[in-house]
Amino acid sequence: MHDAALERLRNWGAKTAIVLGSGLGALTEKIEASERIAYSEFADFPAPKVTGHAGEFALGAVNETNVLLAKGRVHLYEGYSARAVTTGIRILAAAGVKRVILTNAAGTANPDFAPGSWMMLCDHLNLTGTSPLIGAPEFIDLTDAYSSKWRAAFSRGARETGVALHEGVYAGLLGPQYETPAEVKMLRTLGADAIGMSTVLETIQARALGLEVAGFCCLTNWAAGIGEEHLSHADVLTTGQAAAADFARLLHATLK
Repeated sequence: MHDAALERLRNWGAKTAIVLGSGLGALTEKIEASERIAYSEFADFPAPKVTGHAGEFALGAVNETNVLLAKGRVHLYEGYSARAVTTGIRILAAAGVKRVILTNAAGTANPDFAPGSWMMLCDHLNLTGTSPLIGAPEFIDLTDAYSSKWRAAFSRGARETGVALHEGVYAGLLGPQYETPAEVKMLRTLGADAIGMSTVLETIQARALGLEVAGFCCLTNWAAGIGEEHLSHADVLTTGQAAAADFARLLHATLK
């Protein structure tokens, strides 16, 4: 880990970090950012290959409280290991962060959760087939993986701001292909409300490090077989950019 870059993150003194998923980098336009540090300044941080993931930390503030924003992530489907895709979480913990907000772009499998709205994770299904904890006997309790206390605070913030915020279960899959209609039907039967290709491994790593976690899906499209539209990454990015303003309002209402 690059000592100079890590020291710059530490010196910002942020206790809260926000990881931004596909198309959500626009959120930094809603949050004052004074400095940026490229992931490439950390020798062990793999470079994101997917459009919509800038690959940098932004040092920002919400309600005059310093936060760190991780603009983009890497994924299993890019060819990286579970350990590699959670590098950012370990860096944030080393920088002094105590709680992390994980965001992603996801397809909605719940007919009551319309695209363009946000879903707060109350639980997840790890269907990636792997874990960042492989190789060490870390038996982590994930009963309250997504902090119930923090979920209550965000729910209050949503009511105050009028932001539509659902709550549900996220299914994290390997990707990179989108799911078939039959797979979506199966996942819905298993209890999934939203489907994506990230977040679950980061949650596991964060909880193993003792970090408090909140998770949010920007519901960018209907999952296959629910809507009539064909799925495209370009549409995911467009919807994510449009929804960033709502999430910024939610953050300002909650992180007081």
